[in-house]
Amino acid sequence: MPAKGVSRVGGLGTAAVLGTAVATTAVLTSCGTSTGASPEQPSRAAPKGPSRSAPSESPSRAAPSKSPTPSTSPSRSAPGTVRLPPRHADFDYQIGGAYPPPAGVRIVSRDRTASPAPGLYNICYVNAFQAQPDGRASWPADLLLRDTNGKVVVDEDWGEALLDIGTAAKRERVAARVDRWIDGCAAKGFDAVEPDNYDSYTRSHHLLTANDATAFITLLSRHAHARRLAIAQKNTVELAGLRKRTGLDFAVAEECAEYDECGAYAKAFDDRVIVIEYSDSGLRKARSGFGTRLSIVRRDVDVSTPGSAGYVRKVR
Repeated sequence: MPAKGVSRVGGLGTAAVLGTAVATTAVLTSCGTSTGASPEQPSRAAPKGPSRSAPSESPSRAAPSKSPTPSTSPSRSAPGTVRLPPRHADFDYQIGGAYPPPAGVRIVSRDRTASPAPGLYNICYVNAFQAQPDGRASWPADLLLRDTNGKVVVDEDWGEALLDIGTAAKRERVAARVDRWIDGCAAKGFDAVEPDNYDSYTRSHHLLTANDATAFITLLSRHAHARRLAIAQKNTVELAGLRKRTGLDFAVAEECAEYDECGAYAKAFDDRVIVIEYSDSGLRKARSGFGTRLSIVRRDVDVSTPGSAGYVRKVR
């Protein structure tokens, strides 16, 4: 969620990767729908950290060469599987509250507690890697990441406890809970899911690694695909080069123009990238470099609704 420059979910530049990710996407299997997960509000993103070295499999940060004009129609990654968002389509980011989309919008992202917008391509936002303050008590104590003193590791910017995905057994348990939210997205009629805080390992004080994050997102990818949902990579540009291994279908990138990351996402995801900028300068830069290729919107950092004092939405 917004925003790397002011809030938490950002890509954090090129964060350190603590090992080569080896999660391999397996054959998809169907999963049943279950209920009972407690509601969770959208999270906020943390200030962008200092640049660090990128993994060897990360895409080049240079903008790719200009590609042929892409199709703007939603497509499927394979016959009979998931439906992908259209490229270069007008987008609105509504994770702070749902409202009637502006004219021309074809893609919208909303919190999992909301309903999809009729007739549009709908993305379901889920905070998958951290527990928000009002939902922390619902998590088993041993699934909250703890330091060597037994203290819960917290994302200080937003008061969210990091979930412990440091072992295969714990990843399975955390995924089982997040999968229920994904089931809810599918049951409501969303087309895709946007799992947030993929980069939480960079805030774990070295208790979690990039391998842990990619192994966990692979579990979510399998389940999303089994429910016929596409799945987005949210920020975390340093892991974009692993998207085929992890099974991620498209990217939702906050402030990628502001931090010169849009080219890496565009290369890794074949221009199937949704860009959210939180400043006029970021919007201008995104449009200058990628205005004919990517879906780009400028929102206010609170992602507020029309009528709110701080509401901002611009596409040019």
